[in-house]
Amino acid sequence: MKKDIHPEIKDCKVTCACGNTFTCKSTKEEINVEICSECHPFYTGKQSKSTRAGRVDKFNKKYGFDQKEAA
Repeated sequence: MKKDIHPEIKDCKVTCACGNTFTCKSTKEEINVEICSECHPFYTGKQSKSTRAGRVDKFNKKYGFDQKEAA
């Protein structure tokens, strides 16, 4: 590798809008993010499944499927 052309990698402090902080490696010293694994609905289990259920109901209604026939 050529010398003096690569950026220096150092410990980086990542701060989320929810207040969570953690460290990683980066060329920057500090990074601010809006969402992290501590507050994202997918990772916390708070994601609503009603959207998916609504799509299934819409599909069944559109194509004339009855819930009792499927079971």
